[in-house]
Amino acid sequence: MKKSFLTFAVALPCAAFAQVRYNVLYIMTDDHTAQMMSCYDRTHVSTPNLDRIAQDGVRFVNSYVANSLSGPSRACMITGKHSHANGFTNNEHGIFDGSQQTMPKLLQAAGYSTALIGKWHLVSTPTGFDHYEIIPGQGEYYNPTFITMDGNTHVEKGYLTNLLTDKAIAWLEDARQARNDDGTQRPFALFLHEKACHRDWLPELKYLREYEDVTFKLPHDFDDSYEGREAAADQEMNIASDHDMTMDYDVKMFDPQHPTRLTDSYLAYIGRLDSRDRAIYDAFYDSLAIDFRSRHLTGRALKEFKYQRFMRDYAKVLKTFDDNMGRLLDYLDRTGLSENTLVVYTSDQGFYMGEHGWFDKRFMYEESFNTPLVMRMPTKYHKPVAHGDITEMVQNIDYAPTFLDLAGAPIPADMHGRSLLPLLEGQHPKDWRKAVYYHYYEYPAEHKVRRHYGIATADGWKLMHFYPTEAEDNLGEKKIDAWEMYNLNADPGETHNLYGQPGTEKQLRRLRKELKQLQQQYADPILQTYPIK
Repeated sequence: MKKSFLTFAVALPCAAFAQVRYNVLYIMTDDHTAQMMSCYDRTHVSTPNLDRIAQDGVRFVNSYVANSLSGPSRACMITGKHSHANGFTNNEHGIFDGSQQTMPKLLQAAGYSTALIGKWHLVSTPTGFDHYEIIPGQGEYYNPTFITMDGNTHVEKGYLTNLLTDKAIAWLEDARQARNDDGTQRPFALFLHEKACHRDWLPELKYLREYEDVTFKLPHDFDDSYEGREAAADQEMNIASDHDMTMDYDVKMFDPQHPTRLTDSYLAYIGRLDSRDRAIYDAFYDSLAIDFRSRHLTGRALKEFKYQRFMRDYAKVLKTFDDNMGRLLDYLDRTGLSENTLVVYTSDQGFYMGEHGWFDKRFMYEESFNTPLVMRMPTKYHKPVAHGDITEMVQNIDYAPTFLDLAGAPIPADMHGRSLLPLLEGQHPKDWRKAVYYHYYEYPAEHKVRRHYGIATADGWKLMHFYPTEAEDNLGEKKIDAWEMYNLNADPGETHNLYGQPGTEKQLRRLRKELKQLQQQYADPILQTYPIK
């Protein structure tokens, strides 16, 4: 578990603001991980504008997702429920049921204007929003396509991250002018969902040369052997593998004589650039590719080369996003919206930046299970507020009840999450959860990560079960039915599986009991298939 370095409260005046209806600005990136956010980790990059939110507010140091995958994470966020309860368990076969109860609908009923700008990724048409403008599927970085509420699509020239911020500010400008019948400002909730830092990592052209003089530090487990971890050994997210991380789509070393399985997708994405911008792009990456081919790298040297290219392009994409967060925060401060707006920044999950030799997410290991989360309370909030670190275990199912609580709206009893508002007000409830539950479903699918569920506890222990399904039989794959247990206090990298090891029997009994309790509490049907004794 991550440790706190600071927690204290600041008193603000109460009476004058007791009747204020607070706004919500929820900003979520895709695949941005705590290792690449400098208020969490200064090893690789600096993110000064994202850090502003933490400096002026709070940093959650034990923040987790319920299912480390894009669409399911979004479904958990807007419903306040685990995947099995909201019905959207995976990207491959899921269609979100938009008729169900969601937090945006409940905010609308409470008198809020609601808007969604950016990535939706739940297949069905968004519901519960007075306004939306979304990108289809994963969207495109260059000259992207947008879908508007009338169902029409159009292409806009520019870089997606910049365009999304433009649209967010334009909507906020209208929202701050909106008034109720009694003349008071109508409260709003804006959900700004970014594509950055999702795979293909295509940088804004002005940052093509950024980070090119940086050699990123290799993770200590870059050459993980996966000993004692059968599922970890049998996945398809290895940086070293040309099947998993391709030389053109991922590394940008395009060679027309040696196409990869993703070449067509890569050429389609950069083909969206106009001729002038495409020439700038090609001039940069073609020169790198020519030099790369002249070096004839193999083995470990090739793996390190791919890692450095991946890290540089990811960092470039992140830099543009951080710039835009500065622009957005400046707008809030300049217009006075900071006075009555909760600002939330998070990612839909974490991501592997070379740890275990991987990229992508999905596993319950810390790098993808953990997600950055910082919040800044309204500067004129009517109660004392917390500053610094919040150490309680929180999960993305908590966002929905938090926003409803802030809005003064009832929190439905069937939501799995719990309002974070007491924590934001500097309280430390004695009955706060001591463990979080996780369940990943998307197998078979890209990256070949097996289905698994598990529990992580506040005192630094983790237990997970990789379980077989009929899919292995249908694919002719080896069935994996394996348990893993870790003491993160002694083994933060989760490379030493303690399951079945002598001396751990007491901890295992405790973890099994707590896991079963959470599965019963959330009514996960997996307990019927794999009952815990």
